[in-house]
Amino acid sequence: MADRREDDPNRTDRPGLPASDDGLPTVREILTLEPVAQGVPEVLSGDDALDAHVRWVHVSDSAGVARLLNGGELLLSTGSGWPTEPAELEAFIAGLVDAGLSGLVLELGVHYRYVPAVVETAARERGLALVALHREVKFVTLTEAVHSRIISEQTVALRARDEVRERFTALSLRGSPADFIVHQLAQTLGAAVVLENLAHEIVAAEVPPAVEEQLFRDWEARSRRAHRHDADRRRSGSAVGADDWLVVPVEARGIRWGHLIALPGPAHPAGRTSVLEQGAIALALGRLADGETDEWVRIGRQRLVDDLLAGRFTGLAGAAARLEAAGLPVDGTRLYGLVASGAPITSGAADAAARALGGRAIDAAAPDPGARASTRIVLLSLPGELGDAQAKTLASALAGGDAASADRLVLSIGSPADGLDELLGSVQEAIDLARAPRPRGARGTLVRRAGDRPLMRLVTSLRDDHRLLRHSERMLAPLIEYDLARGGDLLHVLGAVLAHPGNRTAAAAASHLSRSVFYQRLALIGDLLGVDLDDGESLTALHLALLVRQSAGR
Repeated sequence: MADRREDDPNRTDRPGLPASDDGLPTVREILTLEPVAQGVPEVLSGDDALDAHVRWVHVSDSAGVARLLNGGELLLSTGSGWPTEPAELEAFIAGLVDAGLSGLVLELGVHYRYVPAVVETAARERGLALVALHREVKFVTLTEAVHSRIISEQTVALRARDEVRERFTALSLRGSPADFIVHQLAQTLGAAVVLENLAHEIVAAEVPPAVEEQLFRDWEARSRRAHRHDADRRRSGSAVGADDWLVVPVEARGIRWGHLIALPGPAHPAGRTSVLEQGAIALALGRLADGETDEWVRIGRQRLVDDLLAGRFTGLAGAAARLEAAGLPVDGTRLYGLVASGAPITSGAADAAARALGGRAIDAAAPDPGARASTRIVLLSLPGELGDAQAKTLASALAGGDAASADRLVLSIGSPADGLDELLGSVQEAIDLARAPRPRGARGTLVRRAGDRPLMRLVTSLRDDHRLLRHSERMLAPLIEYDLARGGDLLHVLGAVLAHPGNRTAAAAASHLSRSVFYQRLALIGDLLGVDLDDGESLTALHLALLVRQSAGR
């Protein structure tokens, strides 16, 4: 759900101070330049202060230089005009810090033979980088070297920002989906990137498999902590730390839909924050183009379900954590795999129906290209069992109260599951159930359960056993080859016979064939297979073989 905002956008940096990822060199990097090294620099106050970014170099010996600073400068001085009293020197250093000075370089030998203790102590206490030069250097040479470095890096940063802006503008103009934009952000930043909605549920993510479980476990709590830390950082004007999560809102026209989060990663010439902001703009433009349709949720859930069913995950624990982060409780709940078919189901209707039962659901279009467009896969999480009454309530909610849709709806329900591994089996049971045709003349919502089809459950649980596959291939090979060579329908006819054992009239109707043509097909099937279609054991073997083939999705 979107959040309309009327307040001014949050600032991303303290006025007058450079951001931490804007391409400016740090004091530490400047100390490695050759003109600085020739002065034999000695760091007297450093640590984290050396990571301050330098916007410009200023040369002055004046005691009132603080009022001439804008923040982010590196001050070069001989100290000839500095105050002489210790209290005044301490106040002088405090004024420099208050002005936002990035670092102070004092050349010894001209006025000072050593750094006054009060200066060193004040700089250390106030977190100001203080460096002493033990040899005389030409300040003009040093200044030229630093400014050349700053201008060069800023030029590179500007070019990188133009390239990033062009890339993500092109993505938004092409209407690229949210998951692809997140993928491009992760590739550009060389770091994990997550798109979440306002409820701190993951919509799309590009995360290395090795850290999936650790990152997604208790995602909501971790995300909220990161948001609070980011808000505190912005209020204090602090720069983004090396271990901080970058948090950028996705919003436009006063409406906020969610946030982009980038985990720590390498520096980027354009600035990591700038890259993330360009991705947020592309996502916001996409949301505006979508109108009231929540394509974020649809695409995110579709990819999540597709990846699960295709086995595109490295471990069950990481995949379960990803489901939890997307809003589907896995631990301590009853899980079901469902397939809703026969009637159109709107995206998100399953979750609304599950919420009415005190649970949650994630649904997506069936990945099987042979499935009907209206077929949807549902991962259902409930606090208890899905009884008959709850199943009817769920089916009614999926139909949206439309009587015509309810009459055509078929709800296939897999076995109850505990944990992701069993859930995947339950989903496959539901898919296998959904492949069976709806009985002719059946009216109203049809609810099927895997428990009502014990043979099908056996096949689903052993679907990858090579012995079952070999049995299916050996039994059905003549019919498969005949149908492929002549465009025949013998497998379909055999399926109708097995679905209506002992009732050839119903089987002929289900095959959409006249009785005479139907019996001709039966005779041909018997001849090709060399079996008696009135023999119970032969029919059982054929039924098993056909279920194995259907379960393989062919």
